[in-house]
Amino acid sequence: MTQVRQTNPWAVLSVLCLGFVMTLVDLTIVNIAIPDMTDDLGSSIDQVLWVVNAYTLVLATLIITAGRLGDIHGKGNLFLSGVALFTLSSLACGLAQDPAQLIAFRAVQGVGAAMLMPQTLSIITDVFPPEKRGAAYGVWGAVAGVSGAIGPTLGGFLVTHMDWRWVFFINIPIGALVLLLGLRVMPKHTRVIKHHYDLPGVLLASAALFCLAFGLTEGERYDWNTWIWTLIGASVALIGVFLLYERGQQDNEPLLPFSLFKDRNFSVVNLVGIAVSFGVLGILLPTTIYLQSVLGFSAMKTGLVLVPLALGSLFTAGPAGILSEKFGGKYILTAGLSMFGIGITWILLSAETDSSWTAFIGPLFVAGLGAGCTFAPMGSEVMRNVPPHLTGAASGVNNALRQVGSVMAGAVIGAVLQAQLVSQLREEAATSATKLPAPYREGFTSAFDGAKTVGVGTDQGGGSLPANMPDDVARTFHELAGKVFSNSFVDALQPTMLVPALTMFAGAALCLALKGGPTPSGMGHKTPAGPESNTTDQDASVAG
Repeated sequence: MTQVRQTNPWAVLSVLCLGFVMTLVDLTIVNIAIPDMTDDLGSSIDQVLWVVNAYTLVLATLIITAGRLGDIHGKGNLFLSGVALFTLSSLACGLAQDPAQLIAFRAVQGVGAAMLMPQTLSIITDVFPPEKRGAAYGVWGAVAGVSGAIGPTLGGFLVTHMDWRWVFFINIPIGALVLLLGLRVMPKHTRVIKHHYDLPGVLLASAALFCLAFGLTEGERYDWNTWIWTLIGASVALIGVFLLYERGQQDNEPLLPFSLFKDRNFSVVNLVGIAVSFGVLGILLPTTIYLQSVLGFSAMKTGLVLVPLALGSLFTAGPAGILSEKFGGKYILTAGLSMFGIGITWILLSAETDSSWTAFIGPLFVAGLGAGCTFAPMGSEVMRNVPPHLTGAASGVNNALRQVGSVMAGAVIGAVLQAQLVSQLREEAATSATKLPAPYREGFTSAFDGAKTVGVGTDQGGGSLPANMPDDVARTFHELAGKVFSNSFVDALQPTMLVPALTMFAGAALCLALKGGPTPSGMGHKTPAGPESNTTDQDASVAG
């Protein structure tokens, strides 16, 4: 058997985290630049939404396949190839001259992210001995927890002081550094036996995930019409066909090894991961719109207001990883999701039309503390009993379900916010119209009828003014329109954020089903006896 060079696992972890942070920041940093993109490229709202959705859709579709490819062709190889593709496509996104180019390059970015993302947790599990994995998972969890939260802050700074294109250009020096260091420290892959590639499984899984992600992502835009429900139904049917096919492939290196789900912790943590996706999106999406649209904060100020979320996560992520390895992740996850839910609930109770930014320091910090207690323990528990030759598949499944969870969260939270906002706008407009002279009341209320989009700006609602309106009536018209939107959004925000809050509390209860206890030294991730013992590509890379 060819010897694999030994490497410092902490150097490997540093490279992995640098690559991982690019993909996670990219999920949130683009949102803050949407208004500037729209103006510069002359794009429609639908086109700009696809700048966000193309990335998420491709990432969710390909991530299981990429995880399994890492098991077959080498996790380090897939990781570095993904980093290279992600970096080049980031350059292309920054140079895009029209919406179509930007959407296409964002899709390519999604391919690169799908290639590298599932390899991170898998490689950590492979290169670290059991007694050091807790600390490693803690670092990985801190990066995961903080990355998404710093996206809006970093994006606000770049958009305000530079240009929207820099939300993509910022990836280039990071990607170059990851490649430079990765080529030196990443464990080499040595092919010792021929692997089976489950092409039918790849096609079925990709088609099922695409139909599901597309249907959920575009459902609200198309009013949940027949075609959307047909796509969702097709995804369910394809998932059924995929599972039936995979059942017959379990002795032949399947894309989805069913043995993974025999472990209760693996199954439970994947469900908890979906819940956490609801929490992350449920706190960032409504809060970001509220801060800018209702309170009138700039992109930069909005990003700074969200800093306590990142600080809270950074504070708990490292200790949570170590403690979960020492005592088990059961109660740490339960406490983390509970704090996350409390933070979200606190925000919805604090949100008013005239709230100060200081009102959100406490709830965001508490939510961040909770978020920091989730990522590292989830990584530890989901990989606890996974054998080395399946770590890529396990990480791919875990990441795919979290991405699908994000898509589901976006669809559900967006639909609730939209429906609540439309209802509240109509009620508020009807009440406020009584303060206008009778000839202008119908025009005022009709301006808010059938509202279909949530704006991000300070001039909200009211439409164009009727001809020959007196100046004093026009001022009242505009003032009332602003108040209608602000009051309506705050009223809509509360039931909307109740969805992720309740999801967090349900996830906390689900964590009680985890098997508790520490990871026994040397237990888990053992190479099984027999031919499969040669299917690992990094066993010899562990350095003490």
